[in-house]
Amino acid sequence: MRRKIEQELLIWKQKKSDRKPLLLYGARQVGKTYILMDFGEKNYENVVYVNLETNLSVASIFDEDIRPERIMKLLEAVVGEQINPETTLLFLDEIQSCERALTSLKYFCEQAPEYHIVAAGSLLGVAVNRKRYSFPVGKVHSLSLYPLDFEEFMWALGEDGLIDEIRTAYDKKQALPEALHKKALELYHYYLIVGGMPTAVKEYTDRGRLVLVPNVQNEILNNYVADMAKYASQEETVKIRAAFNSVPAQLAKDNKKFQYKVIQRGASSSMFGVSIDWLEQAGIVIKCRKIEQGCAPISVYENLSSFKLYMSDVGLLVAKSGLSQRIILLNEANTFMGAVTENYIGQQLASTGSQIYYWAPENSQAELDFVIQKDGDVIAIESKRSTHNKSRSLGMFINKYKPRRAIRLSEENFYCTNSVEAVPLYALFCL
Repeated sequence: MRRKIEQELLIWKQKKSDRKPLLLYGARQVGKTYILMDFGEKNYENVVYVNLETNLSVASIFDEDIRPERIMKLLEAVVGEQINPETTLLFLDEIQSCERALTSLKYFCEQAPEYHIVAAGSLLGVAVNRKRYSFPVGKVHSLSLYPLDFEEFMWALGEDGLIDEIRTAYDKKQALPEALHKKALELYHYYLIVGGMPTAVKEYTDRGRLVLVPNVQNEILNNYVADMAKYASQEETVKIRAAFNSVPAQLAKDNKKFQYKVIQRGASSSMFGVSIDWLEQAGIVIKCRKIEQGCAPISVYENLSSFKLYMSDVGLLVAKSGLSQRIILLNEANTFMGAVTENYIGQQLASTGSQIYYWAPENSQAELDFVIQKDGDVIAIESKRSTHNKSRSLGMFINKYKPRRAIRLSEENFYCTNSVEAVPLYALFCL
């Protein structure tokens, strides 16, 4: 599958003196191993792949002396392949299971930068936050891999021509021809069901049957729960699972602010704050933080106690909630569809590396769904699940803060007023 991160990997490869070992973060089954192997096979003479969780003989190499010269000599002997600077990609998979291997990246950065080394692992974000890990701060280049966004989903379906038409309409701020608009909306509805997890996308592209996709998604969700037991204590696992299971119910509320009492009666941040951090570090959920002012830099106006949680993949949210595919495909009235639409937007924005916020000023009923900052500019984004409805909150935000751009996302075609850009939900990737 074609992924946007491939370009970032090429930029990393082409660096010379300042290239560092690369750490790839991402949720389980988001495609980390596949993309790094594919990248290596396309751009290097050979790839030396080492799984540090299953290949204990290789993992033991890192037990004592982790000087790069020694490590490379022993790795060549164990795997039976030559590791050449510049022409070999060394891929250390499941690196979270070998603390010393993670630490060794610091010395490869300092003493042997000529080697091309990439590393990834399940729940790497969780593992490196454990106190016992000596993380090579400043000595690695970090990238994050997310589920396929909607444009990548269309690439997988071979819809490159439609993508070009959408981008042209976006750039010219002109309505897409009605037939293409309807086709794009149909694909968008498919994406809400399939989501962007590679195995789910492959199931759909191989068989073309939406009804089979939830089987794959439920397996992924079960693996997430299994990871909670594997990488957390028994007491922590119970709390993490409870917080995770509450996400659809949190989003079903009119006020989607995360409320601990939804998890269980009497719950508090002191009881479940660490559990939510675990889910975020694992890449399972996305945290949308609250701001009470819309001025740049927006991060300094964050309210640390208020946030929303979205699933990292909208397809997994639909599967976990049990929402009928019929409701999505036929665009039937359903209150939970607003939450699904918001989750889609949050996922797409987060996949670009943007920290997402929502605006809810103190002592006011106003609430703007998303606010991001790009190149110093504040961008206000309003979410509508179907066709255009005016929003008092977006108008208030525009009048008060005069953002560089104000965007209304809905199922309507492109159009533009003096203050608001109307962008179809399927064209969100153009931002």
